[in-house]
Amino acid sequence: MSGAALIDGKAFAAGLRDRIAAIVPGFVAAAGRQPGLAVVIVGEDPASQVYVRSKGKATEAAGMASFTHRLPAETSEGDLLALVRQLNADDAVDGILVQLPLPRHIDEQRVIATIDPDKDVDGFHVVNVGRLATGLPGFVPCTPLGCLMLLEDRLGDLTGLEAVVIGRSNIVGKPMAQLLLSRSCTVTVAHSRTRDLPELCRRADIVVAAVGRPEMVKAEWIKPGATVIDVGINRVDNGAGGTKLVGDVDFAGAGAVAGAITPVPGGVGPMTIAVLLRNTLVSAHRRAGLPAPAGL
Repeated sequence: MSGAALIDGKAFAAGLRDRIAAIVPGFVAAAGRQPGLAVVIVGEDPASQVYVRSKGKATEAAGMASFTHRLPAETSEGDLLALVRQLNADDAVDGILVQLPLPRHIDEQRVIATIDPDKDVDGFHVVNVGRLATGLPGFVPCTPLGCLMLLEDRLGDLTGLEAVVIGRSNIVGKPMAQLLLSRSCTVTVAHSRTRDLPELCRRADIVVAAVGRPEMVKAEWIKPGATVIDVGINRVDNGAGGTKLVGDVDFAGAGAVAGAITPVPGGVGPMTIAVLLRNTLVSAHRRAGLPAPAGL
């Protein structure tokens, strides 16, 4: 790769976590307690276990209270919903995150719908989805909000830029499109049935790839000088008997054409936990009746 500037999500996320940690003592002094994040995990999924541990460590490192609830895979849906309702009523908890995926016998949408929307720091509750769509204050899913922060840090004002979001998931694609619309971009959401996707991407000043297909977006898809945000994390064969992580974008090829690009790993990934902490701190201020924290 040559040409594109590297968008260092790891460094940006570290700076955001530092800003959060600097704000927390003032909140503690004003509210008489730490901001609190509760994370619930059901079952033994290895990737989820690693992610939950990382969330707990980052929460505590920021001076916030971390409450982790580890439940066995055979936990009933009723018992999980009862725990969520208990956390809704707990004044020490400002944010609730139920780690997905859940075991097959549990209805994920029912669980998400049971979380208090004002503690839904993942931004998945239908109330927060509606707030985002209508321009009202609410919680936005952490990964797309992190992508927006990286874009605005790189490009400044996004007004009038043409953006293509590849992927239409509720977790990344749809909220990413809404966020870009809120910044006055012209937004196209592309997906598996989009006609002539390469030609569509070649018009875009911003390309956000979130499809889960390794290195799908090629160099010839990218408009010279465009900014490329790669949300994908795919484990593939490294050709030497092991594996490696790659994104949804051909990093070497696209990086020779783009103006700026996120790497995988070290791009979007670190932003997710940092934004989760940000959302929890914002929730804590709202619930305590304090002004929103500045600089986040």
